Amino acid sequence: MRSWLLAARPRTLPLSLSCILMGSFLAAARDGFRWPVFALAVLTTVFLQVLSNFANDYGDSVSGLDNDDRKVAKRAVQTGAITRVQMRNAIILFSVLTLASGIGLLYIALDGGGMSEFLTFLGLGILCIIAAITYTVGRRPYGYAGLGDLSVLIFFGWVGVIGTCYLHTRTLDWTLLLPATSCGLFAVGVLNINNIRDIDNDRRNGKNSVPVRLGAAKAKTYHWLLLITGLVCAASYVVIEGPKWGGALFLLTLPLFYKIASGVQRGTRPEEIDPFLSRMAISTLLFVILFGVGQLI
Repeated sequence: MRSWLLAARPRTLPLSLSCILMGSFLAAARDGFRWPVFALAVLTTVFLQVLSNFANDYGDSVSGLDNDDRKVAKRAVQTGAITRVQMRNAIILFSVLTLASGIGLLYIALDGGGMSEFLTFLGLGILCIIAAITYTVGRRPYGYAGLGDLSVLIFFGWVGVIGTCYLHTRTLDWTLLLPATSCGLFAVGVLNINNIRDIDNDRRNGKNSVPVRLGAAKAKTYHWLLLITGLVCAASYVVIEGPKWGGALFLLTLPLFYKIASGVQRGTRPEEIDPFLSRMAISTLLFVILFGVGQLI
């Protein structure tokens, strides 16, 4: 059980919940929040995140990326704690759980809606499952081509935030792209820290992540740009919606993001960079909570 819990990577869960919380806060600010929608969205997202982590563990092992050179954050299949067959079965199980939970979410959220609306969201859900698996699994995993950052921005930002808000309110407001982009960019920041940490091993084994393509120095500059752009998007939304004192609450996370970016900038070894992975995820969750509360008061 301990091996399965480690393979599920609990420290990534705050990040996966951030987009659901952001979308739900924005819905509440529009008087459209619904508890059943929130609960099922959280459950579906947790299943999807665990599925993604299991698929990543399996895919990196099959490709040879997880090997004896990996000294930090070793994986379950890599170490033999879980066999490839067991992990493959777990991927199938969590794909089914994610799909079942997602259909339940759509049934509750879109009650009374048309079939086209249901099928649109069902299609997005299936795309999320496919994206979670094919990041590292398959003949041409897109994560190895350096497309992981774009995928995270789309699914942890735009789809996660705007989709969640829509399921609550059944309305679409394109200004939500700004906070959705903030959430997505901070999620990309978590992935970027992960890829900076693993840059040497990735380069040796043919995984062309963004840091491998840019080089470590430029990848660290890229990290600063992700954080700054995310904060600017959040501030822009507050200004557009009408400035109020609560809207500035998210600025309390500035020192946290600064310390994380500075630590990543200074880090030269995987063990020095690894702790900032969970700090970035938790700081993103805190940002979402402060931003969301600021929208409500």
